[in-house]
Amino acid sequence: MRPETSFIFDLDGTLTDSVYQNVAAWKQALDSENIPLAMWRIHRKIGMSGGLMLKTLTRETGVIISEAQGKVLSEKHAAAYDALKHQITALPGAVELLDTLTEENRQWCIATSGGSSTARINLAALGLDINDINIITRDDVKYGKPDPDLFLAAAQKLKAPIDQCVVVGDAIWDMLAARRCKATGVGLLSGGYDIGELERAGALRVYEDPHDLLQHLDEIATRP
Repeated sequence: MRPETSFIFDLDGTLTDSVYQNVAAWKQALDSENIPLAMWRIHRKIGMSGGLMLKTLTRETGVIISEAQGKVLSEKHAAAYDALKHQITALPGAVELLDTLTEENRQWCIATSGGSSTARINLAALGLDINDINIITRDDVKYGKPDPDLFLAAAQKLKAPIDQCVVVGDAIWDMLAARRCKATGVGLLSGGYDIGELERAGALRVYEDPHDLLQHLDEIATRP
């Protein structure tokens, strides 16, 4: 008898419509520190670890960002993101998808690159409380995506073998991290990446958004 599939979800762009608010918040933070970077370039970095993001920012802008300045940027981003929280909503089908998994007694966990403060903003859009669900945030692990720490910690919280977990995410960083820990990656287009990018990064299947995934759940979820 095969173990039943467990699900690990990214948050921004996967369950909530929040990617572009995230981009705008980073743009505001970077502009305030006189670091020039176009918004489309910022979008390509959403979901990766903070440390890797700082390295790529240094490479692309030529501006050396110190650890202290990186902390300031993170704080300014958090404040700008909080100011935009009224714009953040659940993606179509996200609440129904989680409710369906719960009703079918399927395990699920959220694993987000954001800290607990930004996670709370997104969870509010889903009608969820951080204390009532299985969740791993960036605060809980040493490394963020594309390292697999978040997903490994989520599988451990669920007490599920990682190779029996489906990781659902909207960014190539989710798919790369899933592949590195031998989980099955499923991509969503709701974060702005296209099918080809997600498949090349390791996605087994790609769907439009949570609603589309819910309609095709039988394609990826094994039953005991």
